[in-house]
Amino acid sequence: MPTKDAKAKSIIDSIMYSYSTSSNPYEEENRILKETVNRLKEEIERFKASPLMVCEIREIFGNTSIIKIPNGNQFLVNISTDCEKLKPGELVLVEQKNLTVIKKIPITRRFNVEKFVIVEKPTITWEEIGGLSQQVEEIKEVVELPLKKPELFKKIGITPPKGVLLYGEPGTGKTLLAKAVAASTNSTFIEVVGSELVQKFIGEGAKLVKEIFEFSRKKAPAIVFIDELDALAAKRIEVGTSGEREVNRTFMQLLAELDGFKPLDNVKIIGATNRKDILDPAVIRPGRLDRLIHIPIPSREARLEILKIHSKNMSFDRVINIELLASRMEGFSGAEIKAVCTEAGYFAIRGNRTFVNKEDFLKAIDKVKQEEEAEGKDYVGMFG
Repeated sequence: MPTKDAKAKSIIDSIMYSYSTSSNPYEEENRILKETVNRLKEEIERFKASPLMVCEIREIFGNTSIIKIPNGNQFLVNISTDCEKLKPGELVLVEQKNLTVIKKIPITRRFNVEKFVIVEKPTITWEEIGGLSQQVEEIKEVVELPLKKPELFKKIGITPPKGVLLYGEPGTGKTLLAKAVAASTNSTFIEVVGSELVQKFIGEGAKLVKEIFEFSRKKAPAIVFIDELDALAAKRIEVGTSGEREVNRTFMQLLAELDGFKPLDNVKIIGATNRKDILDPAVIRPGRLDRLIHIPIPSREARLEILKIHSKNMSFDRVINIELLASRMEGFSGAEIKAVCTEAGYFAIRGNRTFVNKEDFLKAIDKVKQEEEAEGKDYVGMFG
C-alpha cells in the first residue's frame, strides 16, 4: 500500500511540476503583452491630447497676464502655478480653450538669429593685408580707436562715425579688412548677407534686422559686417510690387537701427558693396555709414606686396623675380593674385615637382587672365 501511495504521489508531483513549468512562460508572455498594450494606450492618449498654442507675454499682473495670440488679439488670462517666472516679451505655451499659460518656451525670439548670420572670432592680422595701407589707417580710425580708446574722443570733444562703407571692385579685400579690424579689437565678427535680410512675409525682414542688432549688443564688443549691402539699400523708387515695398520696409528698419546706436558704443557697423552708385543716399549720409572707404584695384607696388604675402610659404627651385611677375598682373585684384599662386602650385603638382618655378607662374597668370577675359565676354553677351 505505501508503495502505491508513493507511486501516486510521484505521479501527482510530476504533473504539478510539468504544469507549473509549462504555465510560467505563458504568464510571462501575457504580462509583457499587457504592458505593451498599456504603453500603446498611453501613446494614443498623448496623440489625442489638444495641442498647446504659442503666444507672447505682453504684461504681467500677479497670477494673471496679458497675452498676444498669433492672430493679433490680446487676452487677460491666468498663469498656471507650475509655470516658472515670466517676463514681458517671452514666448509661452497656452491651453487652447481657456488660454491658461502652461509653461515658458526657452526660445524668446521669432527667429533663431544664429542661423542667419556667421559668428566668428577672426584671426587675420594686419600683416596679411597688402597694398591697402591708407585704407587700413582709415578703418583703424573709425572702428579700432573708438573701441580701444573711447576716452580720447571724449577729451577732444568729437564723435566718431557710427559705421563705415567699404566699396570697390570684387576681390579687392573688403571682407579681409573687416575681419582684420575685428581681430585687432578682439571683437565678435557677425557677418550678414544683405539679401538674407529680405523675408517673404510683411514685417518679418524688419524683425530680423532688429533681432540681429540686439544679438550684436549681447555679443559686444562686436562688428556687424553687412555684405552685398546694395541688395538691401538700393535707391528707393516708386514701384507697385509688394516685394519691393517689403525690401523698403526692411531697409527703413536698418536705418532706424543705425540711428539707435551711440557713436561710442561697443558695436560697429561695416557695410560692403561693389555698387556704391546704386546705394540710397539715406544710408551714407552723415550719422550713419558716413565714412566711405574706396578699395581700389591694386597698383604695381600693391600687387608686389600682395604677391609676397601669398607666396611666402611656397617652395621655389631658385630665386624668382617677383617684381617681374607683379608687373605682368596688370589689372588683377587681390583675389586673382591669390588664384595665380594657387594655379602655379597646381602646375608644379602636374609636373610631379615639390617646388614652383617661373614657368608655372607665367602659365598661371595666362590662365587667370583668360578666365577673366572669358567672364567679361559672357557679361557682354548677356545684353545681346
